[in-house]
Amino acid sequence: MSTEPEPATEDTAHAVDTGPETPGTAEPAGAASEARSDEPAGEGGEAAAQVSEVEAELAAQRIERERIERRKAEKQGPIDAGGKLSGSAADLLAAVRAVESGEKPAATVFGAPEPARRPAPEPVRPPRPAPAEHSAAPAGPAGPAPETVQSVRRVLAEGGAPEGLAPQTAALLGEGAQDALRADPWLLLRVAGVRPEQADGFARALLGAECGPDDERRGRAVTVWLLEQAALAGHTALELPRLTATLAQRGVPDPDAAVQSTLAEGEALAFQDALEETGARREGEQDEEGEEGEERPVRVLIGLERYALAEESLADGLARLVNSAPKQDGSAADWEQAGASAQGSAAELIRAVTGHGLVLHTGGEASLAEPAALLRTAHALGLRAWAAAPGPLGRDRFAALLGAAPAEPPSSGPNAPAAVTVTGLLTGAEGPGRDADGALDLDLLVVVDAPQLDVEAGALLAESLPDGARLVLAGDPAVLWSVGPGRVFADLLAARICPQIASRRPDPGPLGELVSGIGIGELGQVEAPGKEVVIVPVRDAGEAVHRTVQLVADSVPRAIGVPAEETQVITPGHGGAAGTRVLNAALKERLNPGPGRFGGFDPGDRVVHTPAPGRVLPGRVVTADAEGLHLSCAGETVIVPRDRVEGSVRHGWALTAHQALGGRWPAAVVVLPGDAVQALSRPWIYTAFGRAARHLSVVHGVEQALPRAVAEIPAKPRTTRLPRLLAPQTPTTD
Repeated sequence: MSTEPEPATEDTAHAVDTGPETPGTAEPAGAASEARSDEPAGEGGEAAAQVSEVEAELAAQRIERERIERRKAEKQGPIDAGGKLSGSAADLLAAVRAVESGEKPAATVFGAPEPARRPAPEPVRPPRPAPAEHSAAPAGPAGPAPETVQSVRRVLAEGGAPEGLAPQTAALLGEGAQDALRADPWLLLRVAGVRPEQADGFARALLGAECGPDDERRGRAVTVWLLEQAALAGHTALELPRLTATLAQRGVPDPDAAVQSTLAEGEALAFQDALEETGARREGEQDEEGEEGEERPVRVLIGLERYALAEESLADGLARLVNSAPKQDGSAADWEQAGASAQGSAAELIRAVTGHGLVLHTGGEASLAEPAALLRTAHALGLRAWAAAPGPLGRDRFAALLGAAPAEPPSSGPNAPAAVTVTGLLTGAEGPGRDADGALDLDLLVVVDAPQLDVEAGALLAESLPDGARLVLAGDPAVLWSVGPGRVFADLLAARICPQIASRRPDPGPLGELVSGIGIGELGQVEAPGKEVVIVPVRDAGEAVHRTVQLVADSVPRAIGVPAEETQVITPGHGGAAGTRVLNAALKERLNPGPGRFGGFDPGDRVVHTPAPGRVLPGRVVTADAEGLHLSCAGETVIVPRDRVEGSVRHGWALTAHQALGGRWPAAVVVLPGDAVQALSRPWIYTAFGRAARHLSVVHGVEQALPRAVAEIPAKPRTTRLPRLLAPQTPTTD
């Protein structure tokens, strides 16, 4: 029996070699109505009176991508790498050049390599997005026109596809969606939850005898789908041989032609990266190729445009920070005195920030005291200093450490810098807003939980910082990586382009000892005189569910003194006999029984709301009416329209480790049923166990798979381009 691991469906794992630490992928179209917390919310609903937070974020991203495209068009100059490519790699690179020149590429044309990147120009600031309205408003943008949805519904019914996919399909394809679907039925594969075999069946129903596996439209659609699945697994691009091999497994007769067609239509981009060490060349290393005729090894990557442009924009923004001197706020003597008054690695962090625009800080939970000390110091020196976290859980956790309310303006007190979410900062809903040039109105930004940053969020942050600003990325490198594509924090640590301060502050107590050992691959026994760690062995998934409910509702409150509402259950996946769905159903029955009058929810239910992929808002159900489901999330009222509830709201007594990232609870119950073995890895276990602040119960049904995962299964590699993009623009540091 499968636990439907959080990272990917079984099919996706075969397609792009995803791993346990990666986020969930879409379910089959037949199950498209199943609520998922890690998918985009469904389309539809009434338009908000003001621009919503999601709309503002999307508008900012569109503006940013347009700016990047204009910049790319200005780049000139060839590079040496790839000049000696042959076979399909050369064909694909030729196709790229042909597309850039506006021509239809020939199948066997050999062309020049892509142009070289040059140092980042002065950024063109996007206008400040409209801030999100804090009053209760429908969560999400307005849906497509009703007549468009109805037309799409008829086409779907004709092709035997679920009519419930109509709102999503109409929103994706826009006006004239029904005609586009008839002309290319495989466009249905762009809808979350639809799989290639389902799109094939839909195409056969519409096209009849014209439908075949060698159809050019099918090849393009499957190529884009595989790249999307790779992005869900964390990759920003795929190596060409890997992509073509997977296309062949998918029944595409000519994978090379399918990739070329995808490039020709502008649905993907090709890149070539020279295989050499990142960073500055070693002293004495020649800039030219070796002896004449010696081939310089390269790899050819294929990626979706949105992630490729985001990764390039991120590299440019970070290079600008690294290569420019930070604004001199406060005298050198004041900074030196501040560093001298701090202790240990906190002093090192303050000194590093004094003279550098980009600094990395690593450490466990206790190490967060050091960026907090930096923020207080900077604020005392007169800097406009802010902290940001990828989600509200991390924001509220760090705000408590600062002793300030979330989003509290720094002017409220001499030592009260504020914490905001990254999304709120970028959209203007939280934080200082933007200056006249469109840059964030701040001098220092500390991003905590930095491993959660994906390339798109990272790019928007880097490009939004003003010249002379300082950026500190702080986080624990041992936790799970971001839900979105990329591994920004890990790539920056590997690139060594800026100072890196490793905290020497250990996490205290038995829980700190246990989690620290897991981080280095050791699962040891720890002394827990206060029952800080309890192992509960179980024989099967049914017993795991029973014991979990017993722990949350009775044992932990009675023996540890932590009430059920302050205990978080964490399990590897949503599906399976002990996944979040089953556990939440059992916990609801015990803790808040009710008929589920509104889409399975009742007032008082603990939930998580996902307004956009990778954004998790914990909350509770307040009420429900004709407008939708009313939630209280992080102190704010959110109304989820009726037709979006099923796709964006889940019960939240039990979460996956990715959903729990950024949060810590007084007690955590980690459930490891026997069918979860394939989902376990060292980062997953480290993350799950690390969510407990006072008490950890492990419902243990995987036997020796647990120590084996800790010792032998590290983070699964992700294919990214960030280190190679940074190399020619930034020096390395020792």
